[in-house]
Amino acid sequence: MKLNGNPFGSHRVIEPVGTLPQPARKINNDMSEIWDNEILVNVEILNVDSASFTQIKEACGGDEGKIKEMVLSIVAERGKMQNPVTGSGGMFIGTVAEVGDKIKERGDLKPGDKIASLVSLSLTPLRIDDILEVRKDIDQVRIKGQAVLFASGIYAKLPNDMPDALALAVLDVCGAPAQVARLVRPGDTVAIIGASGKSGILCAWEAKKRAGISGKVIGFASSERGFAKLKKVNLCDENRIIDATDALACNKAVSDLTGGKMADVVINCVNIENTEMGSILMSRQGGTIYFFSMATSFTRAALGAEGVGMDVNMIIGNGYAKDHADITLNILRESPVIRKLYEELYA
Repeated sequence: MKLNGNPFGSHRVIEPVGTLPQPARKINNDMSEIWDNEILVNVEILNVDSASFTQIKEACGGDEGKIKEMVLSIVAERGKMQNPVTGSGGMFIGTVAEVGDKIKERGDLKPGDKIASLVSLSLTPLRIDDILEVRKDIDQVRIKGQAVLFASGIYAKLPNDMPDALALAVLDVCGAPAQVARLVRPGDTVAIIGASGKSGILCAWEAKKRAGISGKVIGFASSERGFAKLKKVNLCDENRIIDATDALACNKAVSDLTGGKMADVVINCVNIENTEMGSILMSRQGGTIYFFSMATSFTRAALGAEGVGMDVNMIIGNGYAKDHADITLNILRESPVIRKLYEELYA
């Protein structure tokens, strides 16, 4: 076992030297010997983030063989699963194989424990020995391989009251509903773009819970299929189909539904580009916009808001929030409807 690794994982960076693993172009994914502040995990499933997997599927024309080749190529080149186009990763589930001496001192983890990583694959050393299955409908890849978590890396032990694949699917987006719990207040009007997606439905549940009977939650989907899913879960006060890249249509839709008052909080959960202005124009002056989407452009959001004279609070979708795993898993326990839907989709 190697000694005195950096708690943030910089000892694994190959290039450029001196950077952290996430922005690094290439990291060391040699698993033959770990450092004393690392956790070695036998990985079973990768849950690739939605923006990344969508880009990969489109680049490969939906061909599963080509998707496998691209995933293997990215990991071989970078030592991690970081899409070079989107810059994003995802997360994994697996079984702990070895615990570094410094991690053992915590006393909360041992070989054989089943865990889900709660840090991005874009910074996680990963080696793939074989891809067993591509589940392109739910952004999951079943593999044989290994990964390393650093001392600063967060993880969750998998719950025993739900299937592993189901827990992984929701833990991948658990930062979103946890942030919504912080942002939404009683009486707020909340607009959710991409409300029919995996993170969007969880956000809708949390928004309705926090806004209460005096608040209003508006769910926007991009298709008839998504609209039908929103009606099925019945979480939003209003459901609409909209093209989130059409900023003027977004503005008109919320204006019509709120009598011109607009939304207090806008949640963006889509996995496509050019939805920044649609989000901004759904908000009232002084409102809050939460960009959970990894397809968000800081430049388009910042300059776009300035260009239309909108004084709004814009929050980047940090995937970590205190207690985010517990908050999200509890949604599945609190809502039989969401749990049933997600079991059908992801378990």
